[in-house]
Amino acid sequence: MTRNLLDFHILLAPAEAAGGGFSLSSPDIAEGATIDRKFVFDDFGGTGDNVSPQLNWSEPPAGTKSFALFCHDPDAPTGGAGFWHWLVVDIPASARALAQGAGAAGGAGLPAGAKPIRNDYGFSHWGGPCPPVGDPPHRYVFTVYALSVEKVEAPEGATASLVGFIVNQNVLAKASLTGLYGR
Repeated sequence: MTRNLLDFHILLAPAEAAGGGFSLSSPDIAEGATIDRKFVFDDFGGTGDNVSPQLNWSEPPAGTKSFALFCHDPDAPTGGAGFWHWLVVDIPASARALAQGAGAAGGAGLPAGAKPIRNDYGFSHWGGPCPPVGDPPHRYVFTVYALSVEKVEAPEGATASLVGFIVNQNVLAKASLTGLYGR
């Protein structure tokens, strides 16, 4: 189905308004605060432990059938695309959190049925902050999406951008939390 930009805007506008009390929080990352080294990437010159933070969300809107969770660095010097650090879809509607470390390789810490998506590091698990040395602190935006579908129907090997597009076509509400990190 082909959609024009006006159709896309109209599809997304209700989700923004429906967010109401839906919120995202973390005992590991305070809004606007510096992310601890424990959660920082352990390669490309990063010296962290590469542990994913705990994330909690409040009661979603009626009709929520699943969740998606993304972490994106919009400040990465990629020519405008930013950098995807973590993407998880098909999180069951009964879930209200991802535990610290849930983003470990293999996905064993994720709720049953949740599906990790390949990030910009090239793997399907948490890849922590690792901005270029000397850059001002980057923003790491964690967003949970309440979805109107149980499964995000993305083709095998789909890019983060395609998965993000599909998620946004099915969003009822979303909530974000932003942490900062610089080297």
